[in-house]
Amino acid sequence: MDIARIREMSDRELEDALVQAKQDLWSARFALSTRQLNDTSSIPRTRRTIARILMVRHERARGGTETARARTAAEKTA
Repeated sequence: MDIARIREMSDRELEDALVQAKQDLWSARFALSTRQLNDTSSIPRTRRTIARILMVRHERARGGTETARARTAAEKTA
């Protein structure tokens, strides 16, 4: 799932996607441990999706989408 699609989601959709991604990660890890997982790249891909969802939630909680670098640069020039 790409970041643009995640940013378009509502807060409720983000929560649902996060729960689903965590469940997918658990299932993939379980399948890996029982040697039933064929696509091992699904684990890091799911972890990245979870990180993206959490990042968007954090951005919304802080009230914007600007990055920390942009804020720091703006503070230095002011």
